[in-house]
Amino acid sequence: MVATTDKPVRKKTSAVATTKRKSDRWQSPLTLVALRIVVIAVVLALWQLLSGPVLPEYAVSKPTDVAQALVKLLGSESGWIDVRATLIEVVAGFSMGVTLGTVVGLVLGSFSLAGRVLEPLVAAFNGIPKIALAPLFLLFFGIGPWSKITIAMIGPAFVTFYNIYLGLRLRERELMEIVQVMGGRRHHLLTYVTIPTLAAPFFAALKTGGPLAILGVIGAEFIASTEGIGHGLFTSAMNLDAAATFAGLIVLIVMTLTLNGLLTWLDKLALKRLGLIARRRPAEQHA
Repeated sequence: MVATTDKPVRKKTSAVATTKRKSDRWQSPLTLVALRIVVIAVVLALWQLLSGPVLPEYAVSKPTDVAQALVKLLGSESGWIDVRATLIEVVAGFSMGVTLGTVVGLVLGSFSLAGRVLEPLVAAFNGIPKIALAPLFLLFFGIGPWSKITIAMIGPAFVTFYNIYLGLRLRERELMEIVQVMGGRRHHLLTYVTIPTLAAPFFAALKTGGPLAILGVIGAEFIASTEGIGHGLFTSAMNLDAAATFAGLIVLIVMTLTLNGLLTWLDKLALKRLGLIARRRPAEQHA
C-alpha cells in the first residue's frame, strides 16, 4: 500500500522539477536578452510596414529614416554640442541635487525638532510642479546652463531627502540601544546601524532621481535654450521633422539607460562592501 502511494508522489515531484527547470531556462539572462531583441525587431518591422499605408509618415516617420537622422545627428559637430551640453547639465544637476538632499535629510532626520518644524515646509515646496519653476530660474540665472542645472537639481534633491529622512526615522531603536549598551559610540552607531539602514534607500533615491534630472533638463531646454538635446527636439518638432525627433529621443533613451546601469553597478558594489547583498538576494528571488 505504501509503495502504491509513493509512485504518484514521485511522479508529481518529478513533474514539478521538470517544470521548474523549464521555467529557469526561460528566465536565463541570454534567453531574456534574445526575447527583448525579438520584441524590438518585431516592433521595428511593424513600424516600417505600417508607416505610410496605416500611420501618417509625417508624424511617425520610418525606422530607416530615423536611423539616417541619428547618423546625421551624431556625425555633426552641432549634434555633439547638444549632447555634451545636456550631459553636463544632467550630471551637474543630479550631483548637486543628491548632495543637497542628503545633507538636508541627515540634518532634519538627526534633529527631531528641526524635522517636525521644517518637514511640512519641504513637503509644501515639493508640491509645486518642478517645470513651473523654470521661468523663475530663467529670470535668476538667464538662458545659460545654470537655469537647467538648478531645475535638474530639484527632483533628485527631494527624492534623496525623503529617503534619507525616513530612513533615519525608521532605524531600529532596539539595535541602537544594544550597540550603546555594549559600549558603542557614535561612530559605531554610524557604522553598524545608520549606514546599513540608509544604503538601500539612498541608492533607490539615486535610481529614481536620475530620470528626474534628465526630465528637468529637457523640460527647461524646451522652454528656453540655445543648445542641448531638448532644444534640438523642440526645433525638430516645430519643423515637423519626425525622424530627427525620434533620433533625439533615442539619444535620451541611451543616456537614461547608461545612467541607470552606472547607478545599478554602484548600488551592487556598495551593498557588497557593506555586506548587505546577501540580504537583497533572497528578497529578489522571492519576488
